[in-house]
Formats: sequence, C-alpha cells, structure tokens
Amino acid sequence: EVQLVESGGGLVQTGESLRLSCTASGFSSQFYRIAWFRQAPGKEREAVACINNFGTHRHYSDSVSGRFAISINDAKNKVFLDMTSLEPEDTAIYLCAAADGWGPLVLEETNYNFWGQGTQVTVSS
Repeated sequence: EVQLVESGGGLVQTGESLRLSCTASGFSSQFYRIAWFRQAPGKEREAVACINNFGTHRHYSDSVSGRFAISINDAKNKVFLDMTSLEPEDTAIYLCAAADGWGPLVLEETNYNFWGQGTQVTVSS
C-alpha cells in the first residue's frame, strides 16, 4: 500500500522560504500522481500543486502560482514543494496525497486516495 511521509515544516517569517518533502513508497503501478494540499484552521482543504511521477507535468493553484514549485527526485521516491515569498495566509497543515495508477493530473481532492499525516507550516508577520 502507498505510504506518504511529509517533513520540512516549521515556523518562518513573512517573505522567507521553506522546502517540504514527501517521501512516497508502495506504488503498485508505473504511473502515479502526487499532490500537495493544505488546510488552515477553520477553512476547507485547498489544493496547492500536483505532479506526475515522470515529473513532466505539474499544476498549481492560483494562490501559489509563481511562488511555489513542485518537483520529484530522480529516484521518484520524494516529491518536494519549494515555497518562496511566504505570507501569513500560507499558514496551514500541508498534506501530501497520491493516486496510484493512470489517471488525470488535476487539483481535485477526490482524485487522490492516499494521504500523509501532514506537516505544519506557520508564517509569522
């Protein structure tokens, strides 16, 4: 079964950068997709970015486009989320999600059936 473990969260100040990592394992298919979501207190879960396992396609939400970058390592077992120009509005628990098998690469929560526990990102003003 697919397992996802996030790391790299922490407390930063406005304008600073942070890199999150998602260590993924257990895929049964040669095709899979991994995404980052975030959930702030009192708000709905929000899609942030997604990437296919080949690293050839990626999508970003409007709220992070131009500031965040998603990538996958050569071993295809780690997905990174490089976050720059962080704002207090980016404060949330960041969760890694995965879909095992062929399918559309979209920023839709229902397309992902494996989830990590999350890592907290706090941006102070």
